[in-house]
Amino acid sequence: MYKVKEIFRSIQGEGFFTGKEAIFLRFSGCNLWNGLIESRTNSLCNFCDTDFRGTNGKNGGSYSLNDLLEILEKIWKSRFSLSKKFIILTGGEPLLQVDQKLVKALKDCQYYVAVETNGTIKTGLDFDWISVSPKENARWNQKTGDELKIVYPQNKFDLKKITNLKFKYFFLQPKEDHIRRINISKTIEYCKNHKPWFPSFQIHKILGVN
Repeated sequence: MYKVKEIFRSIQGEGFFTGKEAIFLRFSGCNLWNGLIESRTNSLCNFCDTDFRGTNGKNGGSYSLNDLLEILEKIWKSRFSLSKKFIILTGGEPLLQVDQKLVKALKDCQYYVAVETNGTIKTGLDFDWISVSPKENARWNQKTGDELKIVYPQNKFDLKKITNLKFKYFFLQPKEDHIRRINISKTIEYCKNHKPWFPSFQIHKILGVN
Protein backbone atom coordinates (compact mmCIF):
# COMPACT_ATOMS: atom_id res chain seq x y z
CA MET A 1 0.00 0.00 0.00
CA TYR A 2 1.17 3.50 -0.84
CA LYS A 3 0.63 6.18 1.82
CA VAL A 4 -0.44 9.32 -0.02
CA LYS A 5 -0.88 12.78 1.47
CA GLU A 6 -2.65 14.29 -1.51
CA ILE A 7 -3.20 14.08 -5.26
CA PHE A 8 -4.13 17.10 -7.33
CA ARG A 9 -3.84 18.55 -10.81
CA SER A 10 -2.15 21.90 -11.23
CA ILE A 11 0.83 23.55 -12.92
CA GLN A 12 4.45 23.02 -11.96
CA GLY A 13 5.48 26.19 -10.18
CA GLU A 14 9.26 25.88 -10.14
CA GLY A 15 12.30 24.60 -11.98
CA PHE A 16 12.60 23.46 -15.59
CA PHE A 17 8.92 22.57 -16.09
CA THR A 18 7.53 25.83 -14.68
CA GLY A 19 4.05 26.40 -16.07
CA LYS A 20 3.54 22.83 -17.29
CA GLU A 21 0.30 21.09 -16.36
CA ALA A 22 0.75 17.99 -14.22
CA ILE A 23 -0.72 15.67 -11.66
CA PHE A 24 1.06 15.97 -8.32
CA LEU A 25 1.22 12.75 -6.33
CA ARG A 26 2.47 13.69 -2.88
CA PHE A 27 3.61 10.78 -0.73
CA SER A 28 3.44 10.90 3.05
CA GLY A 29 6.57 10.98 5.16
CA CYS A 30 10.08 12.34 4.96
CA ASN A 31 13.49 11.30 6.28
CA LEU A 32 14.67 14.85 7.01
CA TRP A 33 11.80 16.16 9.16
CA ASN A 34 8.80 14.60 10.89
CA GLY A 35 6.55 17.48 9.86
CA LEU A 36 5.84 18.71 13.39
CA ILE A 37 6.22 22.47 13.76
CA GLU A 38 7.84 22.19 17.18
CA SER A 39 10.69 20.09 15.76
CA ARG A 40 11.32 22.12 12.59
CA THR A 41 14.20 24.20 14.00
CA ASN A 42 16.30 21.15 14.83
CA SER A 43 15.47 19.17 11.69
CA LEU A 44 17.76 18.49 8.73
CA CYS A 45 15.42 20.59 6.58
CA ASN A 46 14.34 23.46 8.78
CA PHE A 47 12.87 25.59 5.97
CA CYS A 48 10.41 23.05 4.54
CA ASP A 49 7.15 24.66 3.40
CA THR A 50 5.20 21.47 2.69
CA ASP A 51 2.62 19.50 4.68
CA PHE A 52 3.40 15.83 4.08
CA ARG A 53 2.12 14.30 7.32
CA GLY A 54 -0.61 11.70 7.22
CA THR A 55 -3.07 10.91 4.46
CA ASN A 56 -5.70 13.57 5.11
CA GLY A 57 -5.10 15.84 2.11
CA LYS A 58 -7.14 16.09 -1.09
CA ASN A 59 -7.58 12.55 -2.49
CA GLY A 60 -5.19 11.31 0.21
CA GLY A 61 -5.28 7.77 1.57
CA SER A 62 -3.67 4.35 1.52
CA TYR A 63 -3.75 2.96 -2.01
CA SER A 64 -3.09 -0.32 -3.71
CA LEU A 65 -1.37 0.05 -7.08
CA ASN A 66 -4.57 -0.51 -9.05
CA ASP A 67 -6.60 1.89 -6.92
CA LEU A 68 -3.91 4.54 -7.27
CA LEU A 69 -3.83 4.21 -11.06
CA GLU A 70 -7.62 4.45 -11.15
CA ILE A 71 -7.83 7.72 -9.23
CA LEU A 72 -4.94 9.23 -11.18
CA GLU A 73 -6.74 8.49 -14.44
CA LYS A 74 -9.93 10.00 -13.07
CA ILE A 75 -8.13 13.19 -12.01
CA TRP A 76 -6.34 13.55 -15.35
CA LYS A 77 -9.59 13.14 -17.29
CA SER A 78 -11.42 15.62 -15.05
CA ARG A 79 -10.25 18.46 -17.28
CA PHE A 80 -9.64 18.46 -21.03
CA SER A 81 -6.01 18.87 -22.00
CA LEU A 82 -3.94 18.54 -25.16
CA SER A 83 -0.84 17.96 -23.04
CA LYS A 84 0.83 14.60 -22.72
CA LYS A 85 0.03 12.95 -19.39
CA PHE A 86 2.57 14.24 -16.89
CA ILE A 87 2.94 13.20 -13.27
CA ILE A 88 5.26 14.52 -10.57
CA LEU A 89 6.04 12.20 -7.67
CA THR A 90 6.83 14.36 -4.68
CA GLY A 91 6.70 14.50 -0.91
CA GLY A 92 8.02 14.56 1.73
CA GLU A 93 10.49 12.13 0.25
CA PRO A 94 8.80 9.99 -2.43
CA LEU A 95 11.68 7.51 -2.74
CA LEU A 96 10.78 6.14 0.69
CA GLN A 97 7.78 4.51 -1.04
CA VAL A 98 8.08 4.64 -4.83
CA ASP A 99 9.14 1.36 -6.46
CA GLN A 100 9.74 0.17 -10.00
CA LYS A 101 6.34 -1.52 -10.12
CA LEU A 102 4.67 1.87 -9.72
CA VAL A 103 6.98 3.63 -12.19
CA LYS A 104 6.40 0.94 -14.83
CA ALA A 105 2.65 1.01 -14.31
CA LEU A 106 2.56 4.79 -14.73
CA LYS A 107 4.57 4.55 -17.94
CA ASP A 108 2.29 1.80 -19.21
CA CYS A 109 -0.54 4.31 -18.68
CA GLN A 110 1.38 6.78 -20.90
CA TYR A 111 2.54 9.11 -18.13
CA TYR A 112 5.78 11.05 -18.32
CA VAL A 113 7.10 10.32 -14.83
CA ALA A 114 9.09 12.93 -12.90
CA VAL A 115 10.32 12.65 -9.33
CA GLU A 116 11.31 15.35 -6.84
CA THR A 117 13.76 14.01 -4.26
CA ASN A 118 16.01 15.40 -1.54
CA GLY A 119 18.84 13.23 -2.85
CA THR A 120 19.43 11.19 0.29
CA ILE A 121 18.34 7.97 -1.42
CA LYS A 122 20.20 6.86 -4.54
CA THR A 123 17.73 5.64 -7.12
CA GLY A 124 18.01 3.23 -10.02
CA LEU A 125 14.34 3.48 -10.92
CA ASP A 126 13.37 4.23 -14.51
CA PHE A 127 12.13 7.82 -14.17
CA ASP A 128 11.81 10.13 -17.17
CA TRP A 129 12.98 13.10 -15.12
CA ILE A 130 14.86 13.35 -11.83
CA SER A 131 14.87 16.61 -9.89
CA VAL A 132 17.21 16.65 -6.89
CA SER A 133 17.07 19.25 -4.13
CA PRO A 134 19.71 18.39 -1.51
CA LYS A 135 19.91 19.94 1.94
CA GLU A 136 23.21 21.11 3.40
CA ASN A 137 22.92 19.20 6.69
CA ALA A 138 21.81 15.88 5.17
CA ARG A 139 23.71 13.17 3.33
CA TRP A 140 23.62 13.55 -0.44
CA ASN A 141 23.70 10.28 -2.38
CA GLN A 142 21.83 10.97 -5.64
CA LYS A 143 24.36 13.16 -7.44
CA THR A 144 23.14 12.65 -11.00
CA GLY A 145 19.87 13.57 -12.63
CA ASP A 146 18.17 16.03 -14.95
CA GLU A 147 17.66 19.01 -12.70
CA LEU A 148 19.46 20.18 -9.57
CA LYS A 149 17.65 22.69 -7.39
CA ILE A 150 19.38 24.33 -4.43
CA VAL A 151 17.34 26.37 -1.98
CA TYR A 152 19.51 29.47 -1.54
CA PRO A 153 21.39 30.38 0.53
CA GLN A 154 22.77 27.19 2.08
CA ASN A 155 26.29 28.13 3.02
CA LYS A 156 27.79 24.64 3.25
CA PHE A 157 27.37 24.04 -0.48
CA ASP A 158 30.21 24.93 -2.84
CA LEU A 159 28.15 26.06 -5.82
CA LYS A 160 31.14 26.21 -8.16
CA LYS A 161 32.09 22.57 -7.54
CA ILE A 162 28.48 21.44 -7.71
CA THR A 163 28.25 22.45 -11.38
CA ASN A 164 30.71 19.66 -12.19
CA LEU A 165 28.05 17.10 -11.29
CA LYS A 166 26.08 15.31 -14.01
CA PHE A 167 22.90 17.38 -14.21
CA LYS A 168 21.43 19.07 -17.28
CA TYR A 169 20.08 22.12 -15.47
CA PHE A 170 21.07 23.99 -12.31
CA PHE A 171 18.59 26.14 -10.39
CA LEU A 172 18.82 28.33 -7.31
CA GLN A 173 15.56 28.97 -5.48
CA PRO A 174 15.30 31.72 -2.83
CA LYS A 175 14.79 30.40 0.68
CA GLU A 176 11.37 31.19 2.14
CA ASP A 177 12.17 32.73 5.52
CA HIS A 178 12.01 36.08 7.34
CA ILE A 179 14.55 37.62 4.93
CA ARG A 180 12.88 36.31 1.78
CA ARG A 181 13.30 39.56 -0.18
CA ILE A 182 17.02 39.61 0.57
CA ASN A 183 17.27 35.97 -0.51
CA ILE A 184 15.53 36.78 -3.79
CA SER A 185 18.00 39.58 -4.51
CA LYS A 186 20.98 37.39 -3.63
CA THR A 187 19.67 34.58 -5.84
CA ILE A 188 19.20 36.83 -8.85
CA GLU A 189 22.59 38.44 -8.38
CA TYR A 190 24.40 35.12 -8.05
CA CYS A 191 22.75 33.64 -11.13
CA LYS A 192 23.54 36.74 -13.20
CA ASN A 193 27.23 36.29 -12.49
CA HIS A 194 27.63 32.51 -12.32
CA LYS A 195 26.66 30.27 -15.20
CA PRO A 196 25.04 27.72 -15.51
CA TRP A 197 22.86 28.68 -12.52
CA PHE A 198 19.32 29.93 -13.21
CA PRO A 199 16.88 31.41 -10.68
CA SER A 200 13.74 29.45 -9.88
CA PHE A 201 10.71 31.07 -8.28
CA GLN A 202 7.61 29.41 -6.87
CA ILE A 203 5.10 30.96 -9.26
CA HIS A 204 2.26 28.75 -7.99
CA LYS A 205 2.40 30.77 -4.76
CA ILE A 206 2.32 34.03 -6.70
CA LEU A 207 -0.69 32.77 -8.67
CA GLY A 208 -2.38 31.42 -5.55
CA VAL A 209 -2.66 27.82 -6.73
CA ASN A 210 -1.42 24.55 -5.25
